[in-house]
Amino acid sequence: MSEQPKSKVGTLFARFQYNAPVILTFTLLSFLTLVLGRITKGASTDTLFCVYRSRLFDPMMYIRMFTHILGHADYNHFLGNFTVILLVGPMLEEKYGSKQLLEMIVVTAFVTGLVQVLFFPGTALLGASGIAFMLILLSSFANYQKGRIPITLVLVAIIYLSGEIMDGLFQKDNISQMGHIIGGICGCVFGWFISRKNSEGAEA
Repeated sequence: MSEQPKSKVGTLFARFQYNAPVILTFTLLSFLTLVLGRITKGASTDTLFCVYRSRLFDPMMYIRMFTHILGHADYNHFLGNFTVILLVGPMLEEKYGSKQLLEMIVVTAFVTGLVQVLFFPGTALLGASGIAFMLILLSSFANYQKGRIPITLVLVAIIYLSGEIMDGLFQKDNISQMGHIIGGICGCVFGWFISRKNSEGAEA
């Protein structure tokens, strides 16, 4: 019984690899959310994909604490965030694993959402910029060694976080510097503890 030759199209698609399932799925869901927002003229984004303080017993407020990272104001907003996420994310997913990276994304989403609800009641927050900053700071721990502070961490913190703090103090725009800073802090915390744990495990 002879084998049927594979089609050229099938062979071509077989070459593509879904190499970073968490990052790629996150990107796809955010893009679909953006399209849905366009179709509904922003109604779906306001209802499901941006976080703001509402009634204490409103279950949607707690859902939005996680889903706000999928929402974006427009294509440029989406592009700015996912250019960074697609550049840095796959490397980190390979290093830390899909499950652990997903956990870090979920925790960062919740922390930024919670801070938004507690301290900025008159505004709304949406977008994956907090996740992008978390990944940027997390990437600076790639070559962490116990007892040493990576110079890459210092430089990234100075370049990114200090810039966000200055913008938050002196500029009034539609970019949430708070989300960026919280995301960066989460990336530092994750990177520090995971790297220390891995370093101690290697010595044991």
